[in-house]
Amino acid sequence: MELGVIGLGRMGRIVVDRCLAAGHDVVAFDLDEAAVADVVDAGATAAESVTDLADRLGAEKRVWLMVPAGDAVDAALDDLEPHLSGEDVVVDGGNSHFEDSVRRAEATEAAYLDCGTSGGPAGAELGFSLMIGGPAWAYEELTPVFDAVATGPDGHDRMGRSGSGHYVKMVHNGVEYALMQAYGEGFELLHEGRYDLDMESVARTWNNGAVIRSWLLALCEEAFREEGDDLGDVADHVAGGSTGTWTVQEALAQEVPMPLVYAALAERFDSRATGDGEGRFSRRLANRLRYGFGRHEVARREE
Repeated sequence: MELGVIGLGRMGRIVVDRCLAAGHDVVAFDLDEAAVADVVDAGATAAESVTDLADRLGAEKRVWLMVPAGDAVDAALDDLEPHLSGEDVVVDGGNSHFEDSVRRAEATEAAYLDCGTSGGPAGAELGFSLMIGGPAWAYEELTPVFDAVATGPDGHDRMGRSGSGHYVKMVHNGVEYALMQAYGEGFELLHEGRYDLDMESVARTWNNGAVIRSWLLALCEEAFREEGDDLGDVADHVAGGSTGTWTVQEALAQEVPMPLVYAALAERFDSRATGDGEGRFSRRLANRLRYGFGRHEVARREE
């Protein structure tokens, strides 16, 4: 299959590489010319603009957007719109709000698939988890690409109508916040508690057969191995929060109690208002975990 990819950041590059490895043809565009040159070296075809990318694709265009949520998605769609028909398919693989995805699906002549994407840089090797909303025929048409980009056939599915993919990913991120908070609080008690413990050893032991084993716990082990038992100069400052905020807002709208997610979100916001000092161990661990799964910058204390 021939696929156009717009946006060649960390996640977009993984989409390109996994599609190429599966034998698909890729036409790629990014505002960063160096990023385009890199994917050309990997076997993709370069496009000079969104319009050029559309012109290089066949009569039935398949385009994957991996650009930041918000205005960048709308801008790319505006550039694509004159070149699209009802036989074409556009995938939005970013963290768009589900209501924006519904709006875009209604306004775009092409079939619009909102694709919640989870897995971070580890997806380069393992593949992503893909939660997809939109027309069934478009999902089925793109299944060979989804098989390539995801961990395999079990790593993706159609969640339902437009908006459902990004809705499921939103709630996924809310759950992620709560899990990070739970691990952080547990390790904070171990750190401040009665025994002189090797945190890396605890994390490794828990992650081999214990009920609470997970990839996040493996990233806790990595954090302690690389930063030390006390997490070194990792700051009490947890960035992010948009998808968690959306989750809490939707929970309020649907009158569904989500106290754990709300508390985890509040901890993130409070971490940005506490000033200097060592701060809370749990929030420092959450800060470092965000680097582990998403390569987000680690905020560090000034010595």
